[in-house]
Amino acid sequence: MQGTRAVLAGFGGMIGDSDTSSRRCWLICNAASGSNDDAAVAEVAAALAEAGFPPERTFRFPDEPSPAPEALAAAGVDLLVVFGGDGTTHSVVESAVGWDGPLLVLPGGTMNMLAKRLHGDVAATDVVGRLAPGRLRTTRPPVIATRHGMALTGVLAGPGTVWNEVREAMRAANVLGVVATTREAIAWSVKGPKVVCAEVDCGREDGYAAITVTPNPTGLEANGYYADTLGDFAGQGIALLNRDFRDGPHDELGKHTRLRLVCPDGEPMGLLIDGEPFEGGTEEQFHPATLEVDLVTTIDES
Repeated sequence: MQGTRAVLAGFGGMIGDSDTSSRRCWLICNAASGSNDDAAVAEVAAALAEAGFPPERTFRFPDEPSPAPEALAAAGVDLLVVFGGDGTTHSVVESAVGWDGPLLVLPGGTMNMLAKRLHGDVAATDVVGRLAPGRLRTTRPPVIATRHGMALTGVLAGPGTVWNEVREAMRAANVLGVVATTREAIAWSVKGPKVVCAEVDCGREDGYAAITVTPNPTGLEANGYYADTLGDFAGQGIALLNRDFRDGPHDELGKHTRLRLVCPDGEPMGLLIDGEPFEGGTEEQFHPATLEVDLVTTIDES
């Protein structure tokens, strides 16, 4: 994570002002996320009010679009809060680029990878309880620049991305869909067009079922995931479902200031950015970048 800085939070430039009436907070939530029902949203709203940031407006994403920088500035919003999963957070943060206010990411989805980077593995209400009166500590973390936009937490490329369809069937509680998509995912992981890291000394020449790219302060870290048996692919699929690849069989593909992934078969590659599907090409390039939005961090304040 990049260095943090403190920003004023609704005090009109007055440090230590106890008047909270001018703090304007907008809350964005997504009912389709993992832990984002009406009761959970009400609990988060109550915690924000207790912290001095009562939500003035609540947006139900994606039915209501995330507010643009111009709308946030015109309304004088002091704190924008997103309570959803990594996909929702991706959309909200990308929409906020160009706004100079602080954005608070709360864990309200399945994996909450960005929220964990910013706050640790804690509940949304616990994060809100850490907000310091008068000041919010913010950071602009490293991200990945892609032709599809930014990746806040990482990219997954290759036929292994098909396991996202299994996750969607599980989210919809579609038992028959889970069975069917799991069978198809295993087969496609085995037979689908592999992806190769095109940089020097970058792993297996025949490619991988999945390559992950994650941002860090020193560049882009790449790992290639493979399996040699159907059982391995089934186990790898569970890891892909959880976006937890550490225990799967893989090669470390190094850290890079530029990364090019290629599908040698000439087929469009499967592509997930922050856990959401995108239309991959036969070649994709990635570069490190710094996020141009101030994200609230509390990880050192617990």
